[in-house]
Formats: sequence, C-alpha cells, structure tokens
Amino acid sequence: MKWRVILKLDSETGDWAVWCPELPGCVSAGETESEALENIREAIALYLEPDSI
Repeated sequence: MKWRVILKLDSETGDWAVWCPELPGCVSAGETESEALENIREAIALYLEPDSI
C-alpha cells in the first residue's frame, strides 16, 4: 500500500522533516531527503504493525 508523505526542509538545521498526514503522529526526520524517506517508511511500517501482546 502506498501512503502520501510530506517532506519539508528545516531552514535552521538543514534537516528534513517528513510525516504521513493519514497516520496521526507518524513522523520522522533525516539529515538528507533520502534518509528522511527511508526513516518514514520504517515509521509507517511500525505504525501499522499490530500490537504484539
């Protein structure tokens, strides 16, 4: 499944913020655009993972 993500460059730090609007609280960041995208992929997978209790 594909999810929409939004990338935004932080002009003060130079890092990239990234979040998925359809998944509240699913956010990440990275020093590069590609790192931020990799991190949000992992964050989405963890967000959607069923609780293992």
